[in-house]
Amino acid sequence: MLNKEQPDTLDIWSDQVFDVLLAADIKHVAYVPDTGHARLIERAIEEPSMEATVLTTEEEGVGLLLGAWLGGERGVLLMQSSGVGNCINTLSLVQNCRFPFLTLVTMRGEWAEFNGWQTPMAKVTAQSLELMDVLVYRAEQSNEAAELVSAVADTVFNGDLAAAVLFSQRMIGKKEWAK
Repeated sequence: MLNKEQPDTLDIWSDQVFDVLLAADIKHVAYVPDTGHARLIERAIEEPSMEATVLTTEEEGVGLLLGAWLGGERGVLLMQSSGVGNCINTLSLVQNCRFPFLTLVTMRGEWAEFNGWQTPMAKVTAQSLELMDVLVYRAEQSNEAAELVSAVADTVFNGDLAAAVLFSQRMIGKKEWAK
């Protein structure tokens, strides 16, 4: 079990990002449970205009978002950097079908990481996404998260492009094993 030291700004930037998702007409939020996205997930579950879908693995979210788009609705995939590796094969759907794909990725394996197994994927998260033709943007500070997600959502949905916003681990906060 994880014990997360949450910065005071976690709920603030998460709520601001959620408001951006509402304004972007996001109807589907696909996610694998993650403490870094906990507030976004909580808000999506509570929001009557959104369908929040818990996944057993991140790559399911790519197919779910393709189906949502084919049905005329927008969605977002929430995952950790370790989940990006699980999506590499299914990201070929995004390349081949050229549908708008937005993912918000909480980084692990960076600042103050307690779990060394997270580090290898953290080193190659951005490059892995870029190799699959996904544009990559990075939020280092909580005060830039909402504006960045808004700009990237416009890019994705106006241009039928794929993009990821990476939230730095320092921004998310230090995680520790609970005692």
